[in-house]
Amino acid sequence: MSNITTVSFPGLGIGEFDMNKIAFSVFGRNIAWYGIIITCGIILGYLYANYRAKFEGIKTDDLLDYAIFVVAAAIVGARIYYVAFTLEEYDNFLEMIAIWNGGIAIYGAIIGGGIAAYVISRIKKINPLKMFDLIAPAVIIGQIIGRWGNFVNGEAYGGRTDLPWRMGIRSGYLSETIYVHPTFLYESLWNLIGFIIIHFLYKKKKFDGQIFYMYIAWYGFGRMFIELLRTDSLTQGDIRVSSLVGFVSFVVGSVMLIWNFAKLRKAQQNVGEEQNND
Repeated sequence: MSNITTVSFPGLGIGEFDMNKIAFSVFGRNIAWYGIIITCGIILGYLYANYRAKFEGIKTDDLLDYAIFVVAAAIVGARIYYVAFTLEEYDNFLEMIAIWNGGIAIYGAIIGGGIAAYVISRIKKINPLKMFDLIAPAVIIGQIIGRWGNFVNGEAYGGRTDLPWRMGIRSGYLSETIYVHPTFLYESLWNLIGFIIIHFLYKKKKFDGQIFYMYIAWYGFGRMFIELLRTDSLTQGDIRVSSLVGFVSFVVGSVMLIWNFAKLRKAQQNVGEEQNND
């Protein structure tokens, strides 16, 4: 199967150009652009978290411990989640764990990384919600950048369309060019907007967990709709799993934000009444 993908954006005046999935080889082992791009996203996410750590009162050494275990757990979680919904594609256990052959899912990474972050927080006696607030914008940075790995791979695109921003694609899987929704781009831009909002509201947060709840609500809402356009969704029967999880994330995040703001407002009202009584 060819590693070359030919892409174009004719409606934007961008003609065809080729992309090779492989960046270079080391001792006969191919190093894919996807892995390089994901790694860059992880590094930039960590640097942002390190920048915010002082605000949350988190030590740099503690953050490094989180980074090591959270990233490892996220990779494992991403693979397990993907394999769980594609079991029929594997003949043995070795194929299931062969992550170098591709096949990961961001929701699995979030679940796996989240569990690791919670466990480490309990061990270190750090408020888990503080860490989730710190990690959330780092994760969304990784998602903004990581989707471009899908672009280089010629994957995670949507159904056919004739919209002005349509993407033409031809690869080893497609003998002729088709014009599709660039859903990788939709999600990357949606996450970029979410990151900008979170970034400017971070220092104004009113309670621990606010940034995390904003993240899962924002990301879940966008993913819920973007997933409906994709042609490679993980499914359970007729249900698009990622779209359903996106909806649940949006609901949970929104409910938690509303509940916490209501609780905060009630507490402020009680303080005001006590002051008036004095």
